[in-house]
Amino acid sequence: MISSILIAAVPPTPSWTPTVGLVMLACNLLAIVIGSRVIQNRGKGPNLPIDLPGLGRFGVPELLATTSFGHILGAGTILGLTNAGIL
Repeated sequence: MISSILIAAVPPTPSWTPTVGLVMLACNLLAIVIGSRVIQNRGKGPNLPIDLPGLGRFGVPELLATTSFGHILGAGTILGLTNAGIL
């Protein structure tokens, strides 16, 4: 009985398309920009092999943290847009 209720509560998930990829990319870039402005203790871990313009001392831990946050934002955005019928 409970399993049938849980199956009914699963939201529709879209298959991967370039539009879904662009939404995830935009969410990750937004998270990196937000993280570069908000993170206070930057540069504690290893640095990135390239310098990203405008980010200052932005290392591997900061990149992993912001892209993890970006994936959370992206998953919510994609599910929300799918539920709204836009994707």
